[in-house]
Amino acid sequence: MTGWYAERTPGRSARAVIAMTLLALLLVAAVPVALLAAVVVMLLGHVVGGLALFGGSVLAAGLGALAGLDPAMPRHTAVAAYLHERDGDPVTAARLYAEAARSAPNLPERDHLTRQAARLNARLRS
Repeated sequence: MTGWYAERTPGRSARAVIAMTLLALLLVAAVPVALLAAVVVMLLGHVVGGLALFGGSVLAAGLGALAGLDPAMPRHTAVAAYLHERDGDPVTAARLYAEAARSAPNLPERDHLTRQAARLNARLRS
């Protein structure tokens, strides 16, 4: 494509950035901020694992951020269990997984959380 229109049409990478920005804006508009914060905390904990950050772990920072959120928020306990497991505290993680399973909104999620708790408890017993 040549001419005036081609010079002003964003390239492939610019279109991707525009699309991602619009998707992010739609996501922020559609999802409660507290839930987005919990997802970001969980992803941060998953991506950087036990990376040391100024003498503490990033997971500890994620747990601290999660503690500031409303515990009644959906999946709050499940996220806390996951972060405790990643931080090397399987006893607390197993207890939190079992607690999250009891309040899970559907059967597949309840089964998954129950299996996570059972896996950690079996590992603790052996």
